Amino acid sequence: MPLRFLTFLVAACAGAAVAVAALGWRQWGWGAMAGALAWLALDAWQASRLLSALRAEGAPMPARGFGLWGELAERIRKQLRLREQQTRQAQDRLDEFLQAIQASPNGVVLLDEQGRIEWCNQTAAAQLGIDAGRDLQQHLGNLVRDPAFVAYLASWNYSRDVVIDAPSAQRTAHGHPMRLSVQVHPYAGSRRMLLTRDITALEQAEAMRRDFVANVSHEIRTPLTVLTGFVETLQSLPLEADERARYLGLMGQQAQRMGTLVQDLLTLSRLEGSAAPAMNQWTRAKALLAHCEDEARGLSGRLSAKGHRLSFALEADSELAGNATELQSAMSNLVSNAVRYTPPGGEVAVSWRVLPDGRGEFAVRDTGPGIAAEHIPRLTERFYRVDRSRSRETGGTGLGLAIVKHIAQRHGAQLRIESTLGQGSRFVLHFPVTRVREARAATLAGTALHGVP
Repeated sequence: MPLRFLTFLVAACAGAAVAVAALGWRQWGWGAMAGALAWLALDAWQASRLLSALRAEGAPMPARGFGLWGELAERIRKQLRLREQQTRQAQDRLDEFLQAIQASPNGVVLLDEQGRIEWCNQTAAAQLGIDAGRDLQQHLGNLVRDPAFVAYLASWNYSRDVVIDAPSAQRTAHGHPMRLSVQVHPYAGSRRMLLTRDITALEQAEAMRRDFVANVSHEIRTPLTVLTGFVETLQSLPLEADERARYLGLMGQQAQRMGTLVQDLLTLSRLEGSAAPAMNQWTRAKALLAHCEDEARGLSGRLSAKGHRLSFALEADSELAGNATELQSAMSNLVSNAVRYTPPGGEVAVSWRVLPDGRGEFAVRDTGPGIAAEHIPRLTERFYRVDRSRSRETGGTGLGLAIVKHIAQRHGAQLRIESTLGQGSRFVLHFPVTRVREARAATLAGTALHGVP
């Protein structure tokens, strides 16, 4: 302020000096007044220019002048630059936050006080069937019409979630609608944040757990019931030697069945809990097929005197990397299933070859009754059977294909199932290129494969 007053005095004195020099001493007062008025006019012009720049939104600040208004303009310019920098930083943080929410596997919807959509991420849009651009400011209750959800949203009691079927067209592999857990969290007064979570896999896992417990109980209870009945018979009735021997034989079959079931359960447990098989252990495909053939011919003879037409083809003598016991178990399960479900006299063809892309293919084709298309996606579930009575008659536990699936996954292989009712089935294991190689010369003296040239 002293500087401003000093400049005013300087302007007045300069005006007086000019008047004295031009008009004489008697005119110094008019000169001082003219200098003061000129200073006031210049000061008013600077203030008006700064005020106009402040009033006009987005207008650039005037260049730095002199005096108070110049200093004030410069300070305002610096503050504006600082505010713009802070705004850009806040916008960048907001964009990063929104990108993080967009990447979330859970859906997020922001609702205003009336329940209208203000924003939603792509996950919520896909799960709830919302168009993120078109449906903004629409009432969510008009878009998601599930009665349970509508009642939940209107209740304002959000202490728990609500589970609904997703209104979108997304379906599970079995054709069932996606299941969503929806929970609302109020914030900022009457605004609400809605979170959605896909719980389809959790519900399926829970259903599989219940089915697993029920199936295990049933599978063990049935032979135990048979054993209990035979024991009571042996204890209470005088039996002839041949009858006693027959009952003991049947009891042995049931005990063996329970033992097989427990062994399969232990195998599954071991597969799920053990480390992935190493890549430096190689087994000849020729030896694996030879073991499968021995088991298949023995099983076929036990099931029927007529037997089956069995063929085993080795198109390329190669080796597989992985756990030999697991590989043998997977292949033997596929072959034994084909023998069990193919009627006597039917054909079971087993083959091994290396595909043009370097992958290995183990295939089992049978002429059995075939499998309906709706059953194929569930065949690898534990205890899932297309025909329960026939499976038990042939000695199956319902865990074979589940074991095959786990072994295939552990070795990076893919299990493919092709089947047509009345025409038979084809089960194929495709092994990755990294686990297949040509048989080394050092191992050519391996186990002979019967019937393979």
